[in-house]
Amino acid sequence: MIVLGIDPGLANLGLGLVDGNVRKARHLHHVCITTESAWVMPRRLAYIHSEVSRLIETYQPEAVAIEDQILRRQADVAFKVGQAFGVVQLACAQAGVPVHYYGPMQVKKSLVGSGRADKEQVIYMVKASLGVRELFNNHAADALALALTHLAHQPMQAAARLARA
Repeated sequence: MIVLGIDPGLANLGLGLVDGNVRKARHLHHVCITTESAWVMPRRLAYIHSEVSRLIETYQPEAVAIEDQILRRQADVAFKVGQAFGVVQLACAQAGVPVHYYGPMQVKKSLVGSGRADKEQVIYMVKASLGVRELFNNHAADALALALTHLAHQPMQAAARLARA
């Protein structure tokens, strides 16, 4: 199964692709898409949409895992990230790829075993799980962590679908 993990953001949006299952995952690609604050909002959103759409077309993921975060303290930041979040979901819907949402604590618990793990522990587990040695952008690392989390949750979600059927 190919999974695209997405760490949403307006200035920095992490994308990470993995292939495999919970026991054996393979790193396919990761990137951090950046937009310039000097760009007008429509240009930033269009760029994010086109890059996500291009990656979906290239790799044909079977699922997308997006970080579902709630920014409570800064309304202006939440609004801007929310716009990027919406554009990403639009690209997924247009491609017909199902989207799954995971909170930060779910990702940490899935990869490290504790919802209170720090970022360095998560990055370490992403590198260890995928055999990636290079240092990469934290946003891309978060995106790969989301994709791995989906692979870990996939067997449970499949069992739940069977039970409902």
